Amino acid sequence: MTMLLAAPALLLIAVVFGWPMLRYSWLSFHADSVLTGLEPVANGGANWLRLAADQRFWLDAGQTARFALISVSFELLLALAIALLLHQRWRGRGAVRALTLLPWALPTTMMALGWRWIFNTPYGPIEVLARSLGLGSLDLLSTPSITWLVTVFADVWKTTPFITLILLAGLQSIPDDLYSAFRLEGGTPLQALRRVTLPLLLPYILLSLLFRLAQAFGVFDLVQVLTGGGPAGSTESIALYAYLNGMRFLDFGYSATVMLAGFLLLTALILAGTLLLKSVGLLRPLDR
Repeated sequence: MTMLLAAPALLLIAVVFGWPMLRYSWLSFHADSVLTGLEPVANGGANWLRLAADQRFWLDAGQTARFALISVSFELLLALAIALLLHQRWRGRGAVRALTLLPWALPTTMMALGWRWIFNTPYGPIEVLARSLGLGSLDLLSTPSITWLVTVFADVWKTTPFITLILLAGLQSIPDDLYSAFRLEGGTPLQALRRVTLPLLLPYILLSLLFRLAQAFGVFDLVQVLTGGGPAGSTESIALYAYLNGMRFLDFGYSATVMLAGFLLLTALILAGTLLLKSVGLLRPLDR
């Protein structure tokens, strides 16, 4: 009976997720480009051999992992602090909660265009402010060692409200009686955070990490609009590299290989994180 009730959801997942993955897998073993007349031709896994030797792919994989891990780490810390603040009772809390969600509600493309103008050299307000303070030109979008931090900042600003919403729901599920009992035992607010709030909030933290790591690892629109992958490819992601191969170079076989390899790397990253959390005992409360 349980499987029967779950059948519609499983069918939807199979259609929306399973079929494209099967198509990617099949296409990754075919050449499908202008050289083949845009017709798939089996190439015996040549795309995977090309991928293994593709330094640009591995560079993009490192940049994507760096972006995902750093941005999600900052988002989690900020979201936890904001959720704890919004969970308290104070006047105007409802309005502030609504305003907090605005960055997440904005379309990513529109938000990225806004940040692109703000960080623009020499007309953006940050550049104007820097020159008025005598700091000179910052060149935030044209310096490889800095620009990737700009993408992290924009992503943190955009998606921190998403994690905040999940953590706030988790905080509201914790009974107030637990805190009352803890205070009667002489516990301080900091001890309550460490011994009551965080352990009970752990499932929500892991859920938000899972969602956000998957989203951040597949980042495309933010990078495409904000930097275009530049300067000098310093912000190019796996998704953008796959897009360029498919839509600019019309090499759909290799584009599918890049996307599938990105999915496998993300899966490996999540599995490694899960094993790490289990090794330090953080997943034990979930196993019970």
